[in-house]
Amino acid sequence: MKLMQPKISLIILLIMTGIISGCREVPVPKPRGHFRIDMPQHRYTTFNSLPGENQNSPFTFEYPAFGNLSFNDEYEDEKGWFNIEFPAYKAKLYMTYKNINNDFDELMEQTYKMNVKNHISKADAISEKYFNNEQNKVYGILYDLKGNTATAVQFYMTDSTNHFLRGSLYFASEPDADSLEPVIGYFREDIIHLIETLNWKE
Repeated sequence: MKLMQPKISLIILLIMTGIISGCREVPVPKPRGHFRIDMPQHRYTTFNSLPGENQNSPFTFEYPAFGNLSFNDEYEDEKGWFNIEFPAYKAKLYMTYKNINNDFDELMEQTYKMNVKNHISKADAISEKYFNNEQNKVYGILYDLKGNTATAVQFYMTDSTNHFLRGSLYFASEPDADSLEPVIGYFREDIIHLIETLNWKE
């Protein structure tokens, strides 16, 4: 019987060790989180002028009231180039207006290259939303680019005879679709509002 005691003691020791080990908390890595970004309520103001001697632009639309208009002096010959900036979110909507001058097909090809072709390799998916406002003669496509692309939303609008307006939303930060998703969604609503309030003056 005395020879059995060491074995019994060893078994008890192993059982106790297992119980103690089972009670320990195993560290589990927490999922990566993102800072909460509070967005303001949607409020809009009207765009109706371009820089230069003739201040009247050939179009109007509504854009976010907290956006800042900027015009690049480096491109004085390109009066239709301007930006809507949102410094608090490091976001900028690059806008380009062109008068159609027997170059509609060229503008369409250029737009497809800029809006879609240049981003195919980076985008997880590209979806299209079509606009067809016959009353205001505003036709075009909004592109949603999914994934860590340099730009998340792009669009063009035209009447197919005189006017061509193009826009691209960019962020001055490393592309991160997950963290930027709520901000992209917010500005996407504003861009759709811009499109739906777009009117050609002629």
